[in-house]
Amino acid sequence: MARSKREFSAKLQICLEEADESAYWLEVLKDRGLSDGPDRESLFSEAKELMAIFVSSLKTSRRMLES
Repeated sequence: MARSKREFSAKLQICLEEADESAYWLEVLKDRGLSDGPDRESLFSEAKELMAIFVSSLKTSRRMLES
């Protein structure tokens, strides 16, 4: 749990970075032919969706910090 708006924003940034890294490694698996099934595609799609959520949340959080 965040103790301040700034800490909350920082935690959201970490979540975004982790989701981005997950998507990266899923792409590496695909490119190397190590994973080709529907599970990888589903996980990749979910990582992208989470990234969109975190980006939107970060924008809102930053607007709140500015006001």
